[in-house]
Amino acid sequence: MKNSEKQGQTNAPQAKASETKAIKNNNKINIVEPSSDAATDLKELFVDSLKDIYWAENALVGALPKMAANATSPGLAGAILEHLDITKLQVKRLEQIFDLIGEKAEGKKCEAMAGLLKEGDSIILETTPGPVRDAGIIAGSQKIEHYEIATYGTLVAFAKTLGENDAAKLLTQTLAEEKEADCVLNDVALNTVNTTAAEYE
Repeated sequence: MKNSEKQGQTNAPQAKASETKAIKNNNKINIVEPSSDAATDLKELFVDSLKDIYWAENALVGALPKMAANATSPGLAGAILEHLDITKLQVKRLEQIFDLIGEKAEGKKCEAMAGLLKEGDSIILETTPGPVRDAGIIAGSQKIEHYEIATYGTLVAFAKTLGENDAAKLLTQTLAEEKEADCVLNDVALNTVNTTAAEYE
């Protein structure tokens, strides 16, 4: 056997050991230390997630009137204002859920919703009034709906796992409303706004 081949065989285990060590070190770097108030069980994560969406829904109640005011399409403005009324009911429903599980209704800033609302404001600033802005408002609104659909879907699953069946029923009702809102926005976009925006000069 040639010396080069012997050397290659000798170095192979060392290279593998170095690679394993590098992976371990990289994993160690990526491990996040929990905060002092971190959830330690599913119930705590469930409650924390409820606080998150409670903040988000209240923030949305404040943001929807601005979206409606900047919409030119009567269909879009009407859909937004209708969802504003539904969102107010969803806030009350969340308060009912907090009561059902024996927790105080309080919000915890939802960074995702805060970011989506900030993006919505940017869309309004970066589009001229009319169908193009309407298309942008729908795009931003549907991002919000998709986030809410994902959140409520998860909350329903958590509630069922925890045996909070009454809470799960109320959350399922809200989930259905968010899906319906997304469908309404989609219909407005496809039936009128997008076509008008494409032809707008």
